[in-house]
This record gives sequence, structure tokens and C-alpha cells, in this order.
Amino acid sequence: MQKVAKSDRTHIAIVGRRNVGKSSLVNALLGQELSIVSDVPGTTTDPVKKAFELLPYGPVVLVDTAGIDDEGELGQKRISKTIKILSQSDFALVVLDARERLQSKELELLAYLDKISVNYIVAINKIEFGVNPRLLEELKELRITHFEVSCKEKVGIDELKRKMIRMLPAEIEPPLISDIISQGDVVVMVVPIDLGAPKGRLILPQIQTIREALDEDTIVVVCKDKELKATLDNLKSYPDLVVTDSQAIMRVAEDVPEKVKLTTFSILMARHKGDLPTFIRGLKRVGELENGDKVLIAEACTHHAQADDIGTVKIPRWLKNHTKKDLQIDVVHGADYPENLSDYKLIVHCGGCMLTRRTMLARMNEAKLMDVPIVNYGVLISYFHGAIPRALQPFDDAIAEWEKIKTCLS
Repeated sequence: MQKVAKSDRTHIAIVGRRNVGKSSLVNALLGQELSIVSDVPGTTTDPVKKAFELLPYGPVVLVDTAGIDDEGELGQKRISKTIKILSQSDFALVVLDARERLQSKELELLAYLDKISVNYIVAINKIEFGVNPRLLEELKELRITHFEVSCKEKVGIDELKRKMIRMLPAEIEPPLISDIISQGDVVVMVVPIDLGAPKGRLILPQIQTIREALDEDTIVVVCKDKELKATLDNLKSYPDLVVTDSQAIMRVAEDVPEKVKLTTFSILMARHKGDLPTFIRGLKRVGELENGDKVLIAEACTHHAQADDIGTVKIPRWLKNHTKKDLQIDVVHGADYPENLSDYKLIVHCGGCMLTRRTMLARMNEAKLMDVPIVNYGVLISYFHGAIPRALQPFDDAIAEWEKIKTCLS
């Protein structure tokens, strides 16, 4: 069976009050005892994720969350995590207790899901004890379709799965490269191999781009930057597209004629996971930075930093050299921004290759709400190396955005 990265799977959040049977529903859907089940409210504290195949739909991730009615200071932190999980999910299963009426927390949850445009199904659990008729009346008044299940007796689970499959999004993320290439095109992938590259394998964006190009029946040629000129000379005609690493863009551009479209893996990832015009717009703030301004470099995952690490060393150096300003640059790793996000004048975000698109868009929206411009590594590095707008050639919307802001950067 093909292994699919969690970042490429549909994320389904299982949400509800404590002790309504969220963990039991996860176990019933999986057909195995993954989540701990107890009659004690609040058994699930931190989100529990499980990847599995929801056939015939495909690969998904189920996320078991803490109760939305948790109590105390620690409980509020757990609720905050649940809310963040929801904002990053593609779909939600709202679990209710068949014996009880709708509670205020549940009404707030349903309203929040509508607000953030996350599609959901309501599952009434514990029907072995009977269903409260007032609950059914309340759901009918709200025009909410529900499914009645018993996780204990394994009743209604298959019907719930079938409904989920019909309601899950057909496509989670836009293409990486397939919309800018055609069958029979020649695509040259320039893949520098340096100390930061994992031994024996390529990095995820390179693998995904190569595979997607092959799926489009294109001719894919892979080489290192030092071998690019020889590779181009050996081709009978110029390639239709060249894709390279951001840090090698200028070396590669020297060998690639202007009439050949050129871009980077990071720019492909920027529009695949987020919104490329928004990242281009973030460049405007680079030209507006002043002494003492705070810049946040956000790494969504953790990794072993190399001696000349891109996020902690190179980008801070390039920022200061380019702006000639005394900037305060902070680096954070993980899924959360710092609480003082509004203090920053600019966010420089990693490529987000390990995030779902919805998670990346949620992080971008959080920056927007705080009025903090955001740019990603690939766009910023290409700009610092003088490769903008060259590296934007294949993307009309990005070129249009660049035309709007370029006078502010001169």
C-alpha cells in the first residue's frame, strides 16, 4: 500500500463535550482500540491523530480531541488546542450524547464550524440508552442532519462512514505543477545535493513535484545544478520548464534562456499549500522595515539545524544585509505562533511541506487578523537573489501582484 504523508491526507476532527463518546467513535471508525475510553470525563487531553484508509474515499487522519466543556485553567488550554485543530481540519464529526439536550457549548461549536466553513456531520452516540426527543426536535429546528450510532453495540457506524465519504472534499490541495505542464513536455528538475539534504533521499517537495510531473506523462530530467548546462546541451530542444532549489536559482538562471519558464520548488509549494499572491505582497513589508522592528521566522516542524541553517542563520543574515537595518529576529518551531504575534512587522514562513493546506491557510489568516504581512522562504530567497520576477514566470496571478508592489521595493 502506498504511504501517504499526513500533510496530504484529509483531516477529520472528532469534537464534542467530555464523555459523549468521541474516543469510542474513533475506535469504532478505525475498527481498533486506539484511543483510551473511560467513563471519567476528560480522559482525552491532548489531540490524538491516527492515519488510516477510509475506503473507498482514501487516506485520512482522524483527530480525537479534548472536550469543549473542559474546566479550569488547564481545561481552557485544552479547549484552545481543540479550536485550533478545528481551524486546521477539512471536516468534523460532532458527537452528541443521545440522552441529553443540546448544551450551550455545543451550540457555540456548531456556530463556529459554520463561521470557519468547515463541513460537519452530527453523530448522536449512546442510542442504546434511548434518544432524547427534545434533542431531535432541537436538531430539526436547526435544520441539522444527524446520524444515530451506538459505538458500544457497533450500530450505525457503516452508515455514518458512507455519509462521511459523500461529504468529504473531493480535492484538498491545488496541484503543484500539473496545471502548468502538458503531456509530452520536457521538464528539467535541478536538485542540488548539499549537507542539508537527507542522506539517500530527496526532500519531500522534490519527490512530490517529480511524481506529479510523471503523472502528467511529461518527460522529467533530473540533474544537479553543476550538471545543468551539460544537460541542456544534450537535449535536442529547450525544455518547457525548469524547476530548481531557491538557493540555486541565480546559478541556474545563468544557464536557462529567458524564453524558458523557470521557477523553484519552494514557489510551487507556496501556491500548493498557501496563497502565492499573498506571499508576493508580503515582500512589500521587507522594503518598509525600520531599525528595531521585530521579524518572526516560523518553522512549522522541527529538524536538526545544520551549521548554516536556512531558517536560523541564512535568512536572518540576508534580511539584515538587504535592509541594512538593526532588526530583532525571532525563530519559532512548531504548530503555534507566539501569543504576541501582533508585535511583529513581518512573518517569514517555511514552505509548509509538512502542513495541510488548510493548516497553512489558517496560519496565514491568523497573520492577516493580526495585520502582519507574511512571506514564505522560497519567495523571499528568490527576491534576495534577484530572481523575482523571473521565478514567477509560470504564474500570471503572482506576476500581476508583483507589478503592483515592485515600485515600493525599488
